[in-house]
Amino acid sequence: MEVAIVTGAGSGIGLATAKQLHGMGMAVVGVGRSADKLEALARELGDPQRVATLSVDITADDAPQAIVNLALARFGRIDYLINNAGIGSPKPLHETDDATLDHFLGIMLRAPFRIARDVIAHMQPGAAIINVTSTYAVVGGRRGGAYSAAKGGLTALTLHMACEYGAQGIRANCVAPGVTMTDMVRERLNDKAFRRANIGTTPNTRLGTVDDVASTIAFLCSPGGAFINGQTIVVDGGWSSTKYLSPEILNAD
Repeated sequence: MEVAIVTGAGSGIGLATAKQLHGMGMAVVGVGRSADKLEALARELGDPQRVATLSVDITADDAPQAIVNLALARFGRIDYLINNAGIGSPKPLHETDDATLDHFLGIMLRAPFRIARDVIAHMQPGAAIINVTSTYAVVGGRRGGAYSAAKGGLTALTLHMACEYGAQGIRANCVAPGVTMTDMVRERLNDKAFRRANIGTTPNTRLGTVDDVASTIAFLCSPGGAFINGQTIVVDGGWSSTKYLSPEILNAD
């Protein structure tokens, strides 16, 4: 039985990913801040033999070892690490103070680095690390600031791991979501400017869902993804790679 660690597993992309990987027959170690959300995940999956959860601050010094220890104690192996935990609402460079910079880098670059460092020592050929980045690590974005810096750094780290450990049979890839439908985003759909900037510039004419992203992560953890290494798969419906403009934008007053 393969074993996957998923950070940020209590909600959003992490929750959807944990459910999909469990549905593929894997054991899942769900990691997050909220014990209540993780308990809800465990109840929903209803499979204590293949689900373990850990409520922890992933930036804590002892968090990586605690995650590894739980996975090994419960399941005896680690096959996949999905570094998904993150935060949003960044500010542009000139509005970002040092505390905010450190906070973003700590959660979305330093923590994934440290968790991967501890996990990779226990991985065997066929294992893989998937880092969830962002379209802001692929193209420039306004108000990216510390968020862009963290996600761009995570992309570079992924390329290093793909090169360094690929010969050992351990792959590393990024999945870069665009704006993805969550409760927070759903509330913003009433904002005409937000709709124009995102839905109006996406050829698919809809926003991505957490299942769109989770399915891509699951593919990279499947036999179909076994020869993919050192890549970023962008899941944004063409937003970052085209200059699509919807009729709503073209005909706007």
